[in-house]
Amino acid sequence: MFIQTETTPNPATVKFLPGRVLTEGGPVDCPTPEDAAASSPLAERLFQLDGVTGVLINRDAVVVSKAETASWDVLKLQVMGLLVEHLTLGHRVLFETEAAAAGDDEGIGGRIRSLIETRVRPVVARDGGDIVFDRFDEGIVYLRMKGACAGCPSATITLKNGVEAMLKTYVPEVVAVRQVS
Repeated sequence: MFIQTETTPNPATVKFLPGRVLTEGGPVDCPTPEDAAASSPLAERLFQLDGVTGVLINRDAVVVSKAETASWDVLKLQVMGLLVEHLTLGHRVLFETEAAAAGDDEGIGGRIRSLIETRVRPVVARDGGDIVFDRFDEGIVYLRMKGACAGCPSATITLKNGVEAMLKTYVPEVVAVRQVS
């Protein structure tokens, strides 16, 4: 198995591409070891590597974030080795869970959710991140940044210049976009 890597706009995050489908569902974000323990055996193992601070698993990539003190020169090889072993042995990537309710897909929130799902998430995923609709309240759209996007220096610019401008164009009720943690 050959695993490719891609840099992301966030220097603390690297995207690992194993060349196979990892999940058919949406991205699974594991910003802590506790989140990993609840959702992914693979993420649990990655958190055992010294320096790993976050894992996001999407359809065809594993996005890993590192501590400021960790070196990609060492950590990248450790992550690739672990991925090759885990996937070659056929271990599960995710624990099986019931799908979460999609929520109300009608009205303004539904239109915003649809735009985020179809126009924003695929673009953000290319950079190793994810963006998730949290809520719409009094003209403000609240979004969660995950993976490479969480803590990325350009995340604010992406939200304001990209996402906010697009949402205001298609959903006139939107007056601002804010990130929630």
